[in-house]
Amino acid sequence: MELQRKYGRTYHYPFSPGTTSDDRINKNYWQNIQAIDKLIHTEKLDGENNCLNRYGVFARSHAAPTDSAWTRQIRQRWQQIKNDLGEIELFGENLYAVHSIEYHALEQTFYLFAVRYKDHWLSWEEVKFYAALFDFSCVPEITLSQPVITAEEYRLAIIAQASTCGSFMPHDINNGLPCTMEGIVSRNAAEFPVADFSRQVFKYVRHNHVKTDRHWRVNWQRARLVHEYRQGEHHVVPD
Repeated sequence: MELQRKYGRTYHYPFSPGTTSDDRINKNYWQNIQAIDKLIHTEKLDGENNCLNRYGVFARSHAAPTDSAWTRQIRQRWQQIKNDLGEIELFGENLYAVHSIEYHALEQTFYLFAVRYKDHWLSWEEVKFYAALFDFSCVPEITLSQPVITAEEYRLAIIAQASTCGSFMPHDINNGLPCTMEGIVSRNAAEFPVADFSRQVFKYVRHNHVKTDRHWRVNWQRARLVHEYRQGEHHVVPD
């Protein structure tokens, strides 16, 4: 088994408005969901997908460990836990650099959303276990506010929930105004094989999500934490 396998591409719901030409859509999502005993919905955060395993910290591509400036903090954390990882791989959303959304209520900048062990994605309960073990927080869980029985009710419930602001006071970086969350990720709460990923994990992304004129890596900015907004500290990029 190759431990440097990247995180699988998450298929969109057919009603996800934020798809692009190279995105994949799961048109059979409702059939797949009927075969799942329990779904967990989490907020999709606007950051960089980082993997921590015993070989290093990896960004979206797992060709080699990342050495970007915006992963410096999580690479320091990795140094502290690398010898305890074994064959466990931790996947999280790194919010240290601002992308299309600037969050005004972050307590930290790395949120775990998945754990892989060999050829299996571990259950959500195990994700929370490893998050606590390594002193990370998980991405926020979401409870759909509307009862769901049919596919149409499910669609409306996901859309309604994704239209809220989410957990960390998201703001549009282009106009500085409050905005909705980036989207929602739904997954099987139980453990499942890596090969079955496309039938176990689904996502909804808001319309026209990526609105930056230049890619966020150009002149990137450090995300401020909630206490910095309260104290009015300046938004400074670290050396």
